[in-house]
Amino acid sequence: MPRRGLILQTRTHWLLLGLALLCSLILFLYLLECAPQTDGNASLPGIVGENYGKEYYQALLQEQEEHYQTRATSLKRQIAQLKQELQEMSEKMRSLQERKNVGANGIGYQGNKEQAPSDLLEFLHSQIDKAEVSIGAKLPSEYGVIPFESFTLMKVFQLEMGLTRHPEEKPVRKDKRDELVEVIEAGLEVINNPDEDDEQEDEDGPLGEKLVFNENDFIEGYYRTERDKGTLYELFFKKADLMEYRHVTLFRPFGPLMKVKSEMIDITRSIINIIVPLAERTEAFAQFMQNFRDVCIHQDKRIHLTVVYFGKEGLSKVKSILESVTSESNFHNYTLVSLNEEFNRGRGLNVGARAWDKGEVLMFFCDVDIYFSAEFLNSCRLNAEPGKKVFYPVVFSLYNPAIVYANLDVPPPVEQQ
Repeated sequence: MPRRGLILQTRTHWLLLGLALLCSLILFLYLLECAPQTDGNASLPGIVGENYGKEYYQALLQEQEEHYQTRATSLKRQIAQLKQELQEMSEKMRSLQERKNVGANGIGYQGNKEQAPSDLLEFLHSQIDKAEVSIGAKLPSEYGVIPFESFTLMKVFQLEMGLTRHPEEKPVRKDKRDELVEVIEAGLEVINNPDEDDEQEDEDGPLGEKLVFNENDFIEGYYRTERDKGTLYELFFKKADLMEYRHVTLFRPFGPLMKVKSEMIDITRSIINIIVPLAERTEAFAQFMQNFRDVCIHQDKRIHLTVVYFGKEGLSKVKSILESVTSESNFHNYTLVSLNEEFNRGRGLNVGARAWDKGEVLMFFCDVDIYFSAEFLNSCRLNAEPGKKVFYPVVFSLYNPAIVYANLDVPPPVEQQ
């Protein structure tokens, strides 16, 4: 019996010793795994193998600082607006609570239909009626205008992103992407299943089948949010083999999407009068006319050009450029107005607008430095409405390629910028 007990005691001792060694090994491996790794070859951000000077990093820091300052200013403004709206809502809730208390005391509270409508659908329609959807609103100044954001299937262009580098948000945040995908799908549902009151005609495809639009036919869209009413969406669709555009207006009154309008837009006969005030800058005008020849004469072909030239110096060169375009492209739809005055852009635009006497026309107030495409001209036709609506795009400036294209040796071609 003592011998058997001694053997059992020895086995227990070795078992405990083995467990202790195993625990020590596991702890050692854990420490090795969790220890921070050091890398002596860490390099500064940038392209591998490329040396950057002090000026590059100073410009990069300056750009980031301006971006964050702009973002901070935007957030402060939004916070102030939200505080004001919260105060207004608190006052409305207090007033509503007081009326409820009066009604509970037997004085005969009947409710406020404007503040709390009994029918949800009626309330949603009332929000649409209050918003700037079908009619405009009087504003104290241009600073009261709520700007639109532009979007396509792949990108969202937002003013709050700033124009210091790239105005588009890519990749788009998931919540914003899901929202815009839902809006596009709702627009397709409206087009493919029109109601009787829609301002569009049923159109058949080339083989006589019903014409069905899909997401690839989406051209562009705009949206903006009135904080106390909801979000407005303007969507444009077009089949590649058709000339007409489909325009759908949707509104989300802090609830489900609701259709406001669906119509067909034909812009084939819409002429644009491009008005350019100019003085002396003949080289810039020659470059402008090169773009004008490629886009307006060869592609669009529904353009009239009005050049208002100030002074005598360089006038003969401008006439020579216009005559050269006329002889090469057989283009005669232009007007040259000469003013022996000091350059004044507003004066030039006014004179150029009054020089047109051929009926209704869309006017594009343009500068000699502006580069535009045929798609932009169609956007002007789709978004401008005579006597009712103007299209005021925010131009992306390429004034400093060293900042905008800091990672490239040379700026890309202007068509890809």
